Order: sequence, then structure tokens, then C-alpha cells
Amino acid sequence: MGPLLLFSRSVDRLNAGFAVIAEYMVLAAVLISGGNALLRYMLSISSNGAIEIQWYLLAGIVLLGASYTLRMNEHVRVDVLYGLLSPRSKLVVDIIGFLVLFLPVIGYFFYLCWPFFWRSFTTGEVSMNAGGLPLWPAKAALPLGFGLLFLQGVSELIKRVAALRGLITLETKYEKPLQ
Repeated sequence: MGPLLLFSRSVDRLNAGFAVIAEYMVLAAVLISGGNALLRYMLSISSNGAIEIQWYLLAGIVLLGASYTLRMNEHVRVDVLYGLLSPRSKLVVDIIGFLVLFLPVIGYFFYLCWPFFWRSFTTGEVSMNAGGLPLWPAKAALPLGFGLLFLQGVSELIKRVAALRGLITLETKYEKPLQ
């Protein structure tokens, strides 16, 4: 189990690094959006490229930040009975969820996204808008994000199995968001 926990810690560090990139993408999106709005309303200047880069950044924020959100246990979950379970039962439910639903679905999404990105990359696909940007960087966020999310899912699975065996302690407390 030691090498698997080492792998898990490495994945956690990798995704923490991508989370920092996602944080800077938020700043860039805000600055570009604000600058574009100022130029459009004050000087009647607009750029399709500036508009497109905003949704590129939004894709990056969501897809690069999702794996870190999973790591921090801040993801959305359907909590009908989960909160009533014992810590050990929560670990079992999480393990089953990762094995039966999460990893297969995220793996399938990666499988679907890779050709979508690769075709765009190899053909040099560009937006049809005047002044538009190459599309492959935005499409690259899909397989990268789902790949990172898959790795984080494996990391979380490893940690839950280790916690179930008593090798590590893992916080299983989950608080429903305040309404």
C-alpha cells in the first residue's frame, strides 16, 4: 500500500499545482472581461478574440479546478443518506462510488474527448469568427481536465482503501451546503 499512497500524494500535489493555474485563470478572465467591457463601451472597440479567450479561460478554470475540488471534498454530492452513515460506512460507499460510477464515467469522458481535441490540434482548427483564435487550446482543456479528474479519483480511492484498512486517517465528515 506504501507505493500507492506515494502515488496518491504525487497526484494530490500535481492537482494542487493545476489548481493554482486555475486560480490565475480566474484573475486573467476577470481582467480580460473588464478590459473588453471598458474598451467596448468607452471606445467602441471590440475583439472576438478577447471574447473567445474568456470562454477558454472559463473552460480551464472549471476543468483544471475540478480535480482539486474533489481532493478537498468540496464537490457536489447527493446527500440523502450519506450524512447518517458511520465514518466506516462512508468509506465503503465512497469506494463503491469511485469504482462503479466515478472512474468508469470519467474514463469514458476522457476517451470521448481525446479524439475531439486531437482532430482540432492536427488540423489547426480555428474559430470561424473574424479575429477568432485557434480552437485546440480550449479543446485541450477537456482531456486534460478529465485526465486530472480521473487521476484524482484514483488517488481518492487509494486513500479510502488505506483509511478502511486503518493505515491513514481520513476526514469523512461532510456538511451539506447552507440553503
